[in-house]
Amino acid sequence: MKQCLVVDDSSVIRKVARRILEDMDFEITEAEDGQQALDECRKTMPDAILLDWNMPVMDGLEFLTSLRGEEGGEKPIVVFCTTENDVAHIARAIRAGANEYIMKPFDREIVEAKFQEVGLL
Repeated sequence: MKQCLVVDDSSVIRKVARRILEDMDFEITEAEDGQQALDECRKTMPDAILLDWNMPVMDGLEFLTSLRGEEGGEKPIVVFCTTENDVAHIARAIRAGANEYIMKPFDREIVEAKFQEVGLL
C-alpha cells in the first residue's frame, strides 16, 4: 500500500484529505506543519505528500526545500494544495521541487486526477 503524508495546519482539511486518499488505497500519516512533516519523512519517507503552503513553524515551501535536500527526499511526489493561486506562487513551488499543484477547496475528482497525472494511481 502506498503511503501519503498530509501536511496542513487545518484539522478539517487533513480529515477530508485522509478520507479521499484512504478511499484511493493510500495509508495516511498527518502533520500540522512543515517541521512535523520533515520529522515524519526522516522516520519513513512517503510515496506522496499533499502539502499546504501557509502553515506555522515551517511553511510548505520551506519544508519542500528541506525535503529535497534530505537523503531519499527526491523520492516523494509532492502535490501542493493551497489557496495561493497566482502564477508566481505556482512557479516558485515547481522550482522548489513540487510535482503538481491543486487549489483549495478540492474534491476527490481533483485529487484523483492529479495523482493519476503524476503516476501515483
